[in-house]
Amino acid sequence: MAEQRHWLAGRTAVVTGASRGIGAATAEAIAGVGAHVVMAARDRETLDSVAARIRDAGGEATPVPTDVRKPGDVERLFATAGAPAALVCAAGVLRKVPFAQTTTDIWQDTLAVNLTGSFLCCRAAFAAMRDAGGGRIVNIASLSGVYATEKFPGLAAYNVSKYGVIGLTEAIATEGKGLGISAICLSPGAVDTEMLAQANPDLRPGVTPPDVAALIVTLLDSPLTAVSGANIPLFSNA
Repeated sequence: MAEQRHWLAGRTAVVTGASRGIGAATAEAIAGVGAHVVMAARDRETLDSVAARIRDAGGEATPVPTDVRKPGDVERLFATAGAPAALVCAAGVLRKVPFAQTTTDIWQDTLAVNLTGSFLCCRAAFAAMRDAGGGRIVNIASLSGVYATEKFPGLAAYNVSKYGVIGLTEAIATEGKGLGISAICLSPGAVDTEMLAQANPDLRPGVTPPDVAALIVTLLDSPLTAVSGANIPLFSNA
């Protein structure tokens, strides 16, 4: 029996935070099933390295150094991507600071990257997808942003930003109805990344970035219409 062709094959997908962790693994996975991946991250050198790895494996990758906090950078990213069929927002930062010592700068920068950056990219993608007749969006939040899950001290700004990403996804799904635009949110727990080591170095990761990337490809291969707006928590304790 012939293998079913991936929905992503031959299409363009934008992945933010693509220089490391879940973003890099997702860019590689998406390119691996035949999509042209447009990769965004601030770290130009590491971004170029991941793109080279994708090309060496036979995939198509265009690195675009991007600071998702800056509207001009995001406009340039989507000008390069054209009309992407898919967007994965994986860019994120985490600063572990006791609440009383959380400065305005730390608070604003965390929300600027994690929440406003997702908003800017989703808004640009939404407009392009609307004009093209549809598209699929996956936002990466966190169990830290899910109600009634265990929270760790020192992550007030991070937690709030991830709650916001979940709400943003619901809003996009609501307005995407009838336009062919679906949006879904993933909220991973203990994934083996630098960010987890910062958040809680004693927590043993039970999931790897490639595990999450494989799930994202599976989700993007699905129409997502029936579950658009949903948040999927990934409980991943070893």
